[in-house]
Amino acid sequence: MTTLEAVMIAVSKLTYSYAGEASMNFPDFSVQKGEHFLLLGESGSGKTTLLHLMGGLLRNRTGSIVVDNTDLKGLSEVALDQFRGQRIGFIFQKNHLINALSVEKNLMMAPYLAGLPVNTSRIGEVLSNLGLSAKLKSNVSELSQGQAQRVAIARAVLNKPLILFADEPTSALDDKNCDRVIHLLMDAASDSQSTLIVATHDQRLKSKIKNQIQLA
Repeated sequence: MTTLEAVMIAVSKLTYSYAGEASMNFPDFSVQKGEHFLLLGESGSGKTTLLHLMGGLLRNRTGSIVVDNTDLKGLSEVALDQFRGQRIGFIFQKNHLINALSVEKNLMMAPYLAGLPVNTSRIGEVLSNLGLSAKLKSNVSELSQGQAQRVAIARAVLNKPLILFADEPTSALDDKNCDRVIHLLMDAASDSQSTLIVATHDQRLKSKIKNQIQLA
């Protein structure tokens, strides 16, 4: 039996439309604390839009999104920024790292922007778990694409978020690196006891995560 305390995300009667475009209608669903889910659908089905709505990056929608027992619609922009920074980690299709800064300084920005204290021990722990300890002082511009992606994962999990959203993290990868990245994500989420939602049209992931939400 599902209890309110166990529900991390609940979506109900959600619709959204971009200016001049038809409205997108999303299915009702709920995700429990610590669960791993795939958000499946072809390009244009609204996967990224739904992630951004659940993370509070898009507003002006109809319907209900409740995250950690908080209705996002009731939060001011300032409160929403703080709520997101302290509870949600994002891994975007583009890593949005600052190339001119070191790996360490990129990671230090995550707690700083969330209003949390910078914990250098936690940075070291996360980089070690992702095999990046030797890159702590390296500039992002010196990293390979795969290493930069792992830094983006490190940044997303650094604050031990309640929820981890990943947008098409494997679509450009070969089979070996696809397998590696999805397991890195799952392991990082489990380590932080985070709920994980991966938006993807990559059919290779369907066997990796059994809980699935299908968008038309």
